[in-house]
Amino acid sequence: MAVFVYAENINGVYKKAAFEAVAYAKAIADQAGETVTAISVNPTDSSDLLYKYGASNVINIKDEGLKSFSAKAYAQAVSEVANGNIIVFPHTTDASSIAPMLAIMNGHSLITNAIAAPESLSPFQVKRKSFSGKGFMHAKAEGTAVIITVSQNAFGVKENAVSGSEEVKNLSVANEDTKVISHEQSSGKLDLKEAEIVVSAGRGLKGPENWGMIEELANVLGAATACSKPVSDIGWRPHTEHVGQTGKAISPNLYIAVGISGAIQHLAGVNSSKTIVVINSDAEAPFFKSADYGVVGDAFQIIPALTEKIKALKG
Repeated sequence: MAVFVYAENINGVYKKAAFEAVAYAKAIADQAGETVTAISVNPTDSSDLLYKYGASNVINIKDEGLKSFSAKAYAQAVSEVANGNIIVFPHTTDASSIAPMLAIMNGHSLITNAIAAPESLSPFQVKRKSFSGKGFMHAKAEGTAVIITVSQNAFGVKENAVSGSEEVKNLSVANEDTKVISHEQSSGKLDLKEAEIVVSAGRGLKGPENWGMIEELANVLGAATACSKPVSDIGWRPHTEHVGQTGKAISPNLYIAVGISGAIQHLAGVNSSKTIVVINSDAEAPFFKSADYGVVGDAFQIIPALTEKIKALKG
């Protein structure tokens, strides 16, 4: 029986999280000696993009009623085409709301925020993030059927190309629940939760007029921009950039925090970052205790100098 994976798209376009989920499903399928079947709802992108990461079969659900998102309706649609014992989802906002609905519908076990390939398939056991990312646990599914959500930027987007086939399923799922009218997008060029590098700033920048140097550094690094909760609360930056316990939880390879004190609520959203660099004029800022690298100094001198140095290194 195939391993299934939900390949999320936004307005028909596959995001990096979808490719990571497919690659994760392929790793499970290789352990089990099975193949991967990817499921997507109303995609416009080519299925070739999913074959590239290990999906041997792609089921494209076509349903005009699913143009607007509803977790219950999407879960019902996935349930109608997924008949495997293992179903993988990316741990995005939408997908992680579909997964528990589907688990309840089908009586599956649910393990969220997986960060590595399963340690065993029978019983199904996997390492996952816990305590808002401050710890890890080895979760074991009680039943034989399990749904897993994969933490973004944890497993990685790994190419494992296969030849694939595509099937179109025309459905008509009732979609009468509360709907999302539009997806909020970050003001930056990159999706914040998918970015491998994030440059973030807090009240230490003194005002919204000073964010130009943060955006310039981000552009040079190919990074997304983020901010602390107080900054979004007072309107210096959009709420879509707020990272922390009550904002977005991110797991970039590199997180650069500028003028952020590092309260526990902020750390809860970023402490899964592989490398944390803190720049702050206050040597006693709590963030330094969690940093891999720390710079004590004036951000208004350090950031422009760092940006110019990176430009020079890039030629």
